[in-house]
Amino acid sequence: MTDVDVLLIGGGVASAACATQLRDDGFTGSVLLAGREPDPPYNRPPVSKGYLLGEEDRQATLVHPDDWWREADIDVRTRTSVMKLDTKARVATLSTKDDVTFDMALLATGANVRRLPVDGSDLEGIHYLRALRNADVLRDDVADAECVVLVGGSYIGCEVAASLTKMGKRCAIVMQEDVTLQTFGPRVGAYFQGVLEEHGVEVHGGQQLARFTGAGERVERVECESGLALEAQAVVLGVGAVPDVMLARSAGLEIGPAGGVSCDAGLRTSAPSIWAAGDMCEYDSALHGRHARVEHWDVAIEQGKHAARAMLGAQDPYEVVPYFFSDLADWTAMEFVGVAAGGGEEILKGSLEAGSFSVSYLEQGRVVGCVVVDRPGDLDRARELIRERTVVDGDA
Repeated sequence: MTDVDVLLIGGGVASAACATQLRDDGFTGSVLLAGREPDPPYNRPPVSKGYLLGEEDRQATLVHPDDWWREADIDVRTRTSVMKLDTKARVATLSTKDDVTFDMALLATGANVRRLPVDGSDLEGIHYLRALRNADVLRDDVADAECVVLVGGSYIGCEVAASLTKMGKRCAIVMQEDVTLQTFGPRVGAYFQGVLEEHGVEVHGGQQLARFTGAGERVERVECESGLALEAQAVVLGVGAVPDVMLARSAGLEIGPAGGVSCDAGLRTSAPSIWAAGDMCEYDSALHGRHARVEHWDVAIEQGKHAARAMLGAQDPYEVVPYFFSDLADWTAMEFVGVAAGGGEEILKGSLEAGSFSVSYLEQGRVVGCVVVDRPGDLDRARELIRERTVVDGDA
């Protein structure tokens, strides 16, 4: 039996941020971080970009070098999952069969890729991309490939298409949406699609995937319900993720309407002394005006920090404006702040044609989100308006 003051369940950036904040704020108690991946906490954006391209090595992706964890006296256990959580007795059973008692815990189990159960999905050469090891396998697998098909027109599909194109591969995107990154609305989505197409990426919108086919055990074609068929020596599926709440559900924690672990405005779960952070955290948000779950890498970091402060006695609600960034190779980069995009009134500043613009999204006269390309000042202003929930004059 191991006794710790704080147990961090999950090996991602939310747990890393929580551990770092605890030590930064002077907490000297024992901390154990358990993560199922073979690596200590690392930043995920390079998985589809710099690390996949081979421009960043494994060490460059890590939140902290190994020495930092030792010097901070934090017990990091990789390849270790929490299999059972008794919230009343405050005991966690690890995959190593060890039992851990704790005073406080952070649940940050993240999300799992959404899988497509279509014919041929078990063929070799079909990839999902979420972890460093996925990028290792994909990079090796496409070394001799000429044609790669990306299924899905959101961040993973677009970013990987750009990265693989930069590696000299011929890429095509197949997606249900009409334009890439459609969550930002048709105008902004069309801008990013145009950038991809200018660099040779084929984009096929409005398509329903039917099957993968191959003469042997390896994928050779991607076929759609419309009759569209594309040659493929490899396929990458980027069709979203689902919050990993299996442990939370089995522990009897309340699950919210969006499928995440239900938390109050301070990120506290339905069990005393247990907080949640990251992709599976669903919380009462003053900024959103409703129960919300936000799947952004930076949000996981900020929520992990907030949970640490709450463990040390802070009572403030979590009100950090969500932030996200994405880049398509070195062709273009976008930043987003806010809680919603698309579907409401859009205010454009700058020029889409020139590749320097911002689009602010309004609901009931309030700015709720803003996507920015090469206009950083607009990002700061939008963040301020979102935080203050200011009613603005869209025409002005």
